[in-house]
Amino acid sequence: MRKLTFFTLIVLLFLAACNKEAGANQSSEEPEKSETDEREKPVEEEKVSVEPNDAESTHKDVFPLTGEPADDPIDTPIVSVMVNNHTKARPQSGLSQADLVYEVLAEGQITRFLALFQSEIPDTIGPVRSARPYYFELADGHDALYVYHGASTAINQQVANSGVRYLNGAIYDNNGWLFQRSSDRAAPHNSYLLTDGIDRAVDHKSYETTVNHKDLPFKEDSQLDGNPVDDVTIAYSNSTEVSYSYDEENEQFLRSSDGEPTIDRANNERIAVENIFVIKTDHQIIDNVGRRDIDLTSGGDAYLLQKGQLKEVQWKNIDGQLLPFEDGEPLSFTPGHTWVNIIPKNATVQTSNRSN
Repeated sequence: MRKLTFFTLIVLLFLAACNKEAGANQSSEEPEKSETDEREKPVEEEKVSVEPNDAESTHKDVFPLTGEPADDPIDTPIVSVMVNNHTKARPQSGLSQADLVYEVLAEGQITRFLALFQSEIPDTIGPVRSARPYYFELADGHDALYVYHGASTAINQQVANSGVRYLNGAIYDNNGWLFQRSSDRAAPHNSYLLTDGIDRAVDHKSYETTVNHKDLPFKEDSQLDGNPVDDVTIAYSNSTEVSYSYDEENEQFLRSSDGEPTIDRANNERIAVENIFVIKTDHQIIDNVGRRDIDLTSGGDAYLLQKGQLKEVQWKNIDGQLLPFEDGEPLSFTPGHTWVNIIPKNATVQTSNRSN
């Protein structure tokens, strides 16, 4: 009986060992299968991702203010600068490289520019002038850095309270790395922004250095169903006149101010733009100095010019941006540079066609 019991025990131990080995083999196969799956997944994902990567390699992002292609994604800040347009400030520096320019009346009958730069940043911009509320309102519509030189205490406080990122040249006046006074012009027509210093100033104020901007509406084959025009003259007043002549060969409008071609002093280039957007709106004198309040929200009548065509349209403020519409439908700009002339409702706009 003891032999039988001993033999039975041997058999049971043997069977248990076999079952354990079989179980071990089975459990060791599961990770192998899992590892094999994990090894295969990246291969499959790599194969799937080939086409998107190929597509990305040929895709180009576009600059939000020009609609023109860029080699890399665009997240650099837009820099907007108050540029003087007094006769003693002409010719200005940097305007030929501005993506977008707003021209609006300041005091008296003299206009001032808010020039926005991103696709190109010139070394020097100016002369730079003081802030006004409707200018930094325009800058804020593009989430742009607002650069100006001086203002009244009340307006400086408005700028600070507005939430717009800003640099006030009065703080950096003639410091040699952000603002520099020119010796060949008298103040206040001689303060220039040195753009190499912007990053340093932005860093000092702890502003964001990457910004995702809203794109203006652009369309490569944008065609206006308008009237042919070779010359357009905008009379802000009896003493302030802006005109554009169409250059058919380059499909650009060439700007003049008070009968003189608008030239960039830095590179001697004529100011030439693909789009002109003229908007009419209410202007109100609000103090004895002649400062204005300008309605940038209500919308109204406008003119859009591109590729030698002029069309009567409407303008609307969409999230802070002034955009063209026709019968409630949005219109597009043609890729390139744009000049926006904001004029009083009683200002005159005259056009001519040389072929007539």
